[in-house]
Amino acid sequence: MMSFGLVRAPREIIFGAGQRKVVGRAARALGRRAFICTDKRLGGSPEIHELRQNLEAAGVTSATFDDTQPDVPRECIDRCVEHAKLFNPDLVIGFGGGSCIDLAKVCALLLSHRRELSSFYGEFQVPGPVLPLIAIPTTAGTGSEVTPVAVISDAERTLKVGISSPHLIAHTAICDPELTYSCPSELTAMVGADALTHAIEAFTAGRRSPDTDLAHAHVFVGKNTLSDQFALRAISCIGPNLDTAVRDGQDKEARSQLMLGSLLAGLAFGTAGTAAAHALQYPVGALTHTPHGVGVATLMPYVMEFNRPACEEEMAQIARALGAGKAGMPVAELASLAIEAVQSLFTAIGIPRSLAELGLPNSKLQWTAEQAATATRLVKNNPRALDVDSLFQIASAAFAGDRLPLRVS
Repeated sequence: MMSFGLVRAPREIIFGAGQRKVVGRAARALGRRAFICTDKRLGGSPEIHELRQNLEAAGVTSATFDDTQPDVPRECIDRCVEHAKLFNPDLVIGFGGGSCIDLAKVCALLLSHRRELSSFYGEFQVPGPVLPLIAIPTTAGTGSEVTPVAVISDAERTLKVGISSPHLIAHTAICDPELTYSCPSELTAMVGADALTHAIEAFTAGRRSPDTDLAHAHVFVGKNTLSDQFALRAISCIGPNLDTAVRDGQDKEARSQLMLGSLLAGLAFGTAGTAAAHALQYPVGALTHTPHGVGVATLMPYVMEFNRPACEEEMAQIARALGAGKAGMPVAELASLAIEAVQSLFTAIGIPRSLAELGLPNSKLQWTAEQAATATRLVKNNPRALDVDSLFQIASAAFAGDRLPLRVS
């Protein structure tokens, strides 16, 4: 197949220890009034105080909304936007984990396009540019600082919903590993597992025919030449360092590699997309009220087993990136080692081995499969065709903790 590549990314990405201090100059180039979205944990922290001092020193006035809620419910968005309207900002800064950055994206959107939020759900529904956004992650996991997606919760819908548009990509992403040093070990584990899942699903995504409409018909375009470079490098950064960072949060090299891997994984899936593990996590998360990263990581080995016949060579490359196997080992053996290595890593950092451990009732497996099938942008991205029956088989295997090869009739 003819090579095709696409990268959608911030205009500027700044990575490195101490680089958070450039925020004042970055903001000054975009306006004079910055509205900051963060959460309660960070709202009174020295880090947010330093951020506001840097803005002030650059001549940028700021206001802070520090009540971001997990999964970004509609009522949280409404409060944030009303607060922002009173301040009348020139730009928005997301400071924190994925929910803080997603809230900042949606806030910038609603300040620019004053329509009902639900009218933006789905792909390419944002009509034009939004207020300039600076994204500063304090966890190494979601990759939201570089992606075109914001995921929120809507009480009128059973599952979380996504707003997907290149207009949501931050203008500037500032990724400073020092901001992750105080991240608790449990949070480090779940967001790091999420990042690895992003990279694996991007690298093994289905490859579409590279016609000239592809980039403008889909936000997630599937596996491609450019996203592969980010995905494979992300796997090699995250795999060897995640367990170390969970065990010793002050290990600077592990923290740096983990944040770099998360950033690269975001660049990979921001164009290639994610697939079955993310589609299934939406209903699993809704039923079990468990964190997103825990859900996708629990599902990932079973999804890899199901997808293996369609991407065995990619699985072998994943094994090599994780440092598994030996030179000259057959592709089939390496593919098996990749799945085992991912399962072993996730077990080591405390990820449950089954959906039953997450609390999913056996009686809800069929419903889970049916709901997952409605996540079209994810289902169509899987390297192996998915329908309700195949999603049920994956969910059933993950429920039982059974990694035997999955077959679809």
